[in-house]
Amino acid sequence: MKFLDQAKVYIRSGKGGDGCVSFRREAFIEYGGPDGGDGGKGGDVWAECVAGLNTLIDFRYQQHFFAQSGRGGMGRARTGAGGDDIVLRVPEGTEIYDLETDELIADLTKVGERALLARGGNGGWGNLQFKSSINRSPRRANPGQPAVERTIVLRLKLIADAGLVGLPNAGKSTYLAASSNAKPKIADYPFTTLHPGLGVVAVDGTEFVLADIPGLIEGAHEGAGLGDRFLGHVERCAVLLHLVDATAEDPIADCAVVEEELAAYGGGLAEKPRLLALSKCDALSGDDRGALVELFAETGRQVDFCLSAVSGQGLVESHRAIKARVDADRAAEAAGIADAEAAALAEEEGEAGGWRP
Repeated sequence: MKFLDQAKVYIRSGKGGDGCVSFRREAFIEYGGPDGGDGGKGGDVWAECVAGLNTLIDFRYQQHFFAQSGRGGMGRARTGAGGDDIVLRVPEGTEIYDLETDELIADLTKVGERALLARGGNGGWGNLQFKSSINRSPRRANPGQPAVERTIVLRLKLIADAGLVGLPNAGKSTYLAASSNAKPKIADYPFTTLHPGLGVVAVDGTEFVLADIPGLIEGAHEGAGLGDRFLGHVERCAVLLHLVDATAEDPIADCAVVEEELAAYGGGLAEKPRLLALSKCDALSGDDRGALVELFAETGRQVDFCLSAVSGQGLVESHRAIKARVDADRAAEAAGIADAEAAALAEEEGEAGGWRP
């Protein structure tokens, strides 16, 4: 299945049904009167976060979604039927933007969350609604409200606990394959990874989700290489593992390139907790590794791990460090939510004069 993380979709809610102008005419009934019913409400357009999806490929083959319009009112005070809603089912981590205003409409991060994208028009009143003591036989009815049309953009940002960043051929896919059951494509040429991938890493009886994205090169924020569009998939991560090829000609310059691209992208990636690791260390002697670590220290960069996916060197230690950062971030997030709820409760109690049942 092809990975697709962005799609443009055209949506339209249902038009409200028109009100009816009708008068009661039945045999053996001396007095009639207006009995036109109201129109039915048009259908809404919703987006719902569902489980089992990890791509927006469904929206490659269908880009138009139209809700059903409401039926018109009828005589005998009969209200028209309402139009059926339509639901766009999207994976976790989908952001929905308005194409014209670039406004964020919804950010669906949990299964079951729903967002109203376009509300259906209300049905118009029939002439029965306009009857009064001075207007016994109204001959007017309201039309239904028009439909809402808009173009939206769906952007998927993978839900992962940690993310891998680095230059092409830095060993990110190899690290993911050695750490999880994921089977990314691995080869000895740049840009082997063309689409983000996920893997579940198990350590000490617990698990976390690791995201691998295509490599960055100098000028990625200006569109060089594959650009920086895939960096959005690591925005939600608690920690980044920055892999630097220890066998490169100038590992420090390679590290600086990725740091500059993260800062140019924005989105808080430059300030996000980051672990620095040297990959392919099995190709270096112990003295060479030590000298390289000292060179990084002279530039103010601390090397956290010397890794080798082939021999397994440093893998478990890096998994434990990543998991510790993820747990700390999730605990801080939970504490922040609890503090916000406590503050809201205190504000409500203050407005109520501090009374408690």
